[in-house]
Amino acid sequence: MTRRAFGAAVMTAAVISFAFAPEAFAADSYPSRVIHIVVPFAPGGLNDNVARIVQPYMQQKLGQSIVIDNRPGASGMIGSEAVAKAEPDGYTLLVVASSHTVIPATEKTMRYDADKSFAAVGLMVRDPLLFVVGSGVPAKTLAEFVALAKAQPGKLNYATPGSSSQSHFVTELFDSKAGIKMTEVPYRGGAPAALSLIMGETQFAVLSTQLSVPQIKAGKIRALAAGGKTRSSHLPDLPTLSEAGFPGMEALQWVGMLAPAGTPRDVIGKLNKALDETLAMPEVAAKLGATGMTGAPTSPDEFQALLTSEVKQWREVGQKAGIAMH
Repeated sequence: MTRRAFGAAVMTAAVISFAFAPEAFAADSYPSRVIHIVVPFAPGGLNDNVARIVQPYMQQKLGQSIVIDNRPGASGMIGSEAVAKAEPDGYTLLVVASSHTVIPATEKTMRYDADKSFAAVGLMVRDPLLFVVGSGVPAKTLAEFVALAKAQPGKLNYATPGSSSQSHFVTELFDSKAGIKMTEVPYRGGAPAALSLIMGETQFAVLSTQLSVPQIKAGKIRALAAGGKTRSSHLPDLPTLSEAGFPGMEALQWVGMLAPAGTPRDVIGKLNKALDETLAMPEVAAKLGATGMTGAPTSPDEFQALLTSEVKQWREVGQKAGIAMH
């Protein structure tokens, strides 16, 4: 073989090798430029706060700048769609809250699939939703409240931060499991919903830990149960739903990180490792704790399983409860 022919053969082999191993090449060189994290809501919300807490630490661990890109609108669908359609190279990510899995049960037309259009990177935080009542409600336990509701079918009102919100779906699931029927009163946000309990306009609500704990400690509302598998670190004496008579039922608020579907598995692995190491840092845990949140590192597969399970669950709840789709 001539020297020229040999050189051509080597070049051809290199090209073929590269063509058949793009994922390995991408992972080896990743990240080599700025990473954008899309938050599909305005600054100051839950997603945004969590993203901004972890951003500087993940940036250090990955050795590249990370930019937070707020793209609010359409209940988070505008920003989510942008990421779903982005290049699956690990440079455009999405930070979503648990409302992400409720949207498919409320929207007739979506330009992306909440489950299949994304590759899970990992959970960031997870906290139980709290089942609370106004201080004037005589029930001191969840069982007592169920008995109260059964004695007054359709007469008790429950507050939500908005119709078709996660709180709405969780309460409808609880109604179904408890064999009771309450009337929804939707408000524009969690704070007005909590205020309605304090003022006696409504009797029951499922609200976030961050919103509820200050009002519980002030004696303005009463917690009956927490929605996690284990007791809340913020209210260790409060029973879980399973302990309160509803085994297997969970009601969680979470925030997690996604990438476009098709992102190389090794790139997902690097992101997950950086995220998990960030959440394990004491200063990050302290910052999350100061806002009432708890870090919840998971593997990509664990987070993907949660997404798939919740999308299916909320669709079934919506259909059974007759919640109108928009």
